[in-house]
Amino acid sequence: METLEKNTQKQIGEYVAEDYRTAAVFSKYKIDFCCNGGRTLDEACQKKDINSNQLLDELNAVLNNKGNQAIDYKSWPLDLLIDYIEKKHHRYVEEKIPVIRQFLEKLCRVHGERHPELFKINELFTGSAGDLAAHMKKEELILFPFIKKMVNATLDGKAIEAPHFGTVENPIALMKEEHDNEGGRFREIATLTDNYNPPTDACNTYRVTFAMLNEFEQDLHLHIHLENNILFPQAIKLEQLFSE
Repeated sequence: METLEKNTQKQIGEYVAEDYRTAAVFSKYKIDFCCNGGRTLDEACQKKDINSNQLLDELNAVLNNKGNQAIDYKSWPLDLLIDYIEKKHHRYVEEKIPVIRQFLEKLCRVHGERHPELFKINELFTGSAGDLAAHMKKEELILFPFIKKMVNATLDGKAIEAPHFGTVENPIALMKEEHDNEGGRFREIATLTDNYNPPTDACNTYRVTFAMLNEFEQDLHLHIHLENNILFPQAIKLEQLFSE
């Protein structure tokens, strides 16, 4: 594996798209690699007041580890990546939301008086649940089918009709904006939960709920990364082929 040397002008999202194991390094320094993956490493380090050489050293250590290689999502055909996102991440969101909401409601009833932050956490997650459901439907019914249509047209050597939304960049811009909103919500949830560390008087339900929220956010990070840093840029490039 080649070292990163002094390439601090490369975008965060590009590092993670090439090897998802680097996400753990960025997460350690609280650098957002999914919603804000368009920043260069240098920009991210300056904002966080982090030594870029130290960060590059840690990234190199991960990349040079031959064991436990990351899945190379970037090499997947776009239609396969879409199917994976829907079956792995969209289903996960649909399955976990009702469970977490039920647990949060219980925590608010039982522990809300001593821990009023639970009401805000519940409010934020409930808002996220509704918006994510609508967001995923827009992807499944509008954006993803068009990307698959482009893939099939490329394989068949056929032209495609211009979509009603003009260019694929329009729905992509909306999806990225909605991703930013969810990223902001979960940053606030992470702060309110002390990074998902339950208080000393927490019961088992309390601990399980925080663990589930933590897992939900981690899954959302990968979910958004696959779209923002891999699927969307490649879909834009694919569309450009039809205008050449």
